[in-house]
Amino acid sequence: MTTIDINALALVLAQAAEAEIRPRFRALAKGDVHTKADANDLVTIADEAAERFIKREVEAQFPGALFVGEESVAADPALLPKLAEADLAIVVDPIDGTFNFAAGVPMFGVMAAIVSGGQTVGGIIYDPMGDDFVMAEKGGGAWQTGGHRPAVKLKARGAAPLEEMTGMASTSFFDRERRARVLANLAKVAFVSNYRCAAHEYRTFAGGHLHYLMYNKLMPWDHLAGTLIAQEAGAYAARFDGKPYEPHHVGGGLLVAPDRDSWELLRREVFVD
Repeated sequence: MTTIDINALALVLAQAAEAEIRPRFRALAKGDVHTKADANDLVTIADEAAERFIKREVEAQFPGALFVGEESVAADPALLPKLAEADLAIVVDPIDGTFNFAAGVPMFGVMAAIVSGGQTVGGIIYDPMGDDFVMAEKGGGAWQTGGHRPAVKLKARGAAPLEEMTGMASTSFFDRERRARVLANLAKVAFVSNYRCAAHEYRTFAGGHLHYLMYNKLMPWDHLAGTLIAQEAGAYAARFDGKPYEPHHVGGGLLVAPDRDSWELLRREVFVD
């Protein structure tokens, strides 16, 4: 399906975490954290060093693959549009959950997606603190592996009535009026939360512990890997207009649910425009 060895790529993520991320956790100096778009959009020297490490290894091990990293695109926005036409690309978030990492909260991850011919064909989410992976290749199911434990096949949670659903929703990028409507509608479900870390939200969903995930802003390093993993665990995912989520999309919202009927119910009752 792809010329990228997903296990080799997973090892690169783990090596980057060992070399550049874990040693800096709860050890950042004042000048090691900077803001990007706003005060809540952070980057640390660990993000930058980890991405350099991963990029170097990707270029050495997978020559010819386009490398699209969150920090690389921050430095060169012209890189992002190349993803739509790349024959083969690796999309990386060196630290997803940078706010948590900078605050000393042990809930962050390293993510990579493999894109071939405009489709996501592989996804990896590595937990540096738990030292394990959730990963999937298209058509091969979703698996949790690592930590010297046997691999476990993941299965998304089954459907439930709306009032019993639990999930994660990020409403930060809605305009104020729509955010107010969605937040009011979320009273219809049993539980809603937000880890400020898509990596762990997707891991939790794929492990069968949530009924839904909802996001509005769709940067590829945040959602390609997790969406594929969720789908391979049996979930249904689509943008708010019902169309598939593809690597070049950066807007249009994303809703993930156990099946299409649950997706339609959540879209109509909770996340309606």
